[in-house]
Amino acid sequence: MSLSVLIIEDDRALQRGLQDNFTDAGYRVQAALDGEVGLQLAVASAPDLVVLDIMLPEMNGYHVCREIRRKGLDCHVIMLTAKGQEDDIVRGLEIGADDYMTKPFSIRELMARADRLIQRRRAAEVDQFCFGRFNLNLDACQLTRDDREIALTSKEFGLLKHLLQFRGQARTRQQILERVWGDPFIVSGRSVDRCVTTLRHKIEPDAQRPTWIQTVRDIGYRFTDERSPEIGPIQ
Repeated sequence: MSLSVLIIEDDRALQRGLQDNFTDAGYRVQAALDGEVGLQLAVASAPDLVVLDIMLPEMNGYHVCREIRRKGLDCHVIMLTAKGQEDDIVRGLEIGADDYMTKPFSIRELMARADRLIQRRRAAEVDQFCFGRFNLNLDACQLTRDDREIALTSKEFGLLKHLLQFRGQARTRQQILERVWGDPFIVSGRSVDRCVTTLRHKIEPDAQRPTWIQTVRDIGYRFTDERSPEIGPIQ
């Protein structure tokens, strides 16, 4: 069965271009020109992916994204913003967006990011990840390098698992606290920073110039595979 995408964008020319590209890629495509209709379509059709503009008539993209998550829809959301300010990006990520792109953007890059999000969902179903010479076994809660175990604390393991599951995507400190610590109000973002530092010393060739765990300025962290094409889930 083909994947489905809902495009909520009020720029008719851009919407048409996105529809054509997703159709050519084999997606089943729906589209809306305003946030209110877009949310109705999302609830009715439960798409695999939503491409969502922020500045929309009737209901803005933030509200649409928040409602999508509140209603429990299990879909990926890529937000489109003409602003590009870090506060807008962080806000979108914290209310449930998986990724963002700032206009003007390359449709080819958007398609690549969409594919990566879909692959991430499939990767979440496996029980191991590899990157470089490392293997993270989720069932055994064990990290090995060349079959030799590397001792991790529970938070280091949870952090690495979370970043791998969202590899290539920027994760805010708030998102990491919610997923790894469980309660973002008990501890602060500094706890995330300290955990990243200790984890880097265990997996990075040079912790001062990290290869795997990249800092996204004023936002958080991202596990990057750009320098290592061998990264991926073990089937």
